[in-house]
Amino acid sequence: MRKITRLIRSAIRGDEYDYTSGSIRKAIFMLSIPMVLEMAMESLFALVDAFFVAQVSPDAVATVGLTESVITLVYAVAIGISTAPVAMIARYIGEKNEAGASRVAKQAMYMAIGVSVTLGIPGFIFADDILRLMGGSDQLIESGVNYTRILFGSNVVIMLLFLLNGIFRGAGDAAYAMRALWLANGINIILDPIFIHGLGPIPAMGVAGAAVATCIGRGIGVTYQLYILFGGRGTIKLRTGGWKLDWSILQRLGRIASSGAMQYVIASASWMFLMRIVSHFGSEAVAGYTIAIRLIIFTLLPAWGLSNATATLVGQNLGAKQPDRAVRSVNIAALMAGAFLGVISIFYFLFAPQFIQFFDDTPAVVEAGGASLQILAIVYVLYGCGMIYSQAFNGAGDTRTPMMINIISFWVTELPLGYFLGLHLGLGVAGVTWSVIAGETMLTLLAYILFRRGQWLKTEV
Repeated sequence: MRKITRLIRSAIRGDEYDYTSGSIRKAIFMLSIPMVLEMAMESLFALVDAFFVAQVSPDAVATVGLTESVITLVYAVAIGISTAPVAMIARYIGEKNEAGASRVAKQAMYMAIGVSVTLGIPGFIFADDILRLMGGSDQLIESGVNYTRILFGSNVVIMLLFLLNGIFRGAGDAAYAMRALWLANGINIILDPIFIHGLGPIPAMGVAGAAVATCIGRGIGVTYQLYILFGGRGTIKLRTGGWKLDWSILQRLGRIASSGAMQYVIASASWMFLMRIVSHFGSEAVAGYTIAIRLIIFTLLPAWGLSNATATLVGQNLGAKQPDRAVRSVNIAALMAGAFLGVISIFYFLFAPQFIQFFDDTPAVVEAGGASLQILAIVYVLYGCGMIYSQAFNGAGDTRTPMMINIISFWVTELPLGYFLGLHLGLGVAGVTWSVIAGETMLTLLAYILFRRGQWLKTEV
């Protein structure tokens, strides 16, 4: 126990470690502990946000659900873009070329800012049309449009938060990424009830207050990230010089980031369209489904931490010319993720209604959310394994393969099946949830088969 405690402390402190030599399990442990804690805070914020918003009204929860099904596209682009610097920086670090890694980081920031402006302006202008397109009622749009508008208008902090954390992860500085997200989301949690319900001179803003809290919290998180990068405290050091646009690096980043962003956009768009189907069943159904998904995210994001650790290990070990070590890292991480989610799935299956009631005890909300949570728990183990194998491709810089897997799993399998089961057969929210099961199962099987073939090991970045 003392040894484990020392390792945890070392991982959280961010002690230097060579991830291309020594014990693979220790390397996964050192990387994944801060990444799991990072993602745990992200998922905790999602639940806390849902808790406070649920106190406003079912329409408020539905507004968050419908908006996030669209704003998730921004998150998807941000996460997708971050796959490029993770892959390229990890390769450079594996080659012991820190100067090359820093050049990539600077160009990646230009790319992130440009993309955020492109997405933010139309999202801000057409916020009400977006909610209407997603099936929101006039009452919901009137009460929730400011929430949507604020999130789109401030998406540059969302983009930079993910991008800069990707830079830290690629370099193996997972502890800095953890601290940035803990700081950002910790502030979010503190500010949520203040801006939603009001306090002293701060008026009650309702659901829009949740967006204000998010904007402030994540903005402070980005400020901390820049402080670390420009202060020279991490592996990547962004000095004042060398900021000229480098089109050769931008083209390489763009090639990886374009399919990286598309793979997440494809997945997020499927979520958006599924929410559009769920909206046919009323605000209570949307609220229940939204709470169930947030619970799934609460325990799935730690597995995301393991998958992010996998991407770093793959990139650095390929850079160090150790492909066998990269493969072993992926398989060990998949076993860890599967074991963790297997335990969680038992609790979700047995106590689904009680979990939903904690957030909203409206009978229709509990019925829809409880059924969704139980169905999702059936193959929860596959979620984590699929994430690990998909991230192996991303860590190698092969973002095209998971993009194609997502097209088949979500657009060819999940969406048509969700429409057929939910609306045509009249199974409602349960039918939509069964389509999610089918899509995630397809993803895991395809990812594992292609991983075993090994073509991803030959990817050049």
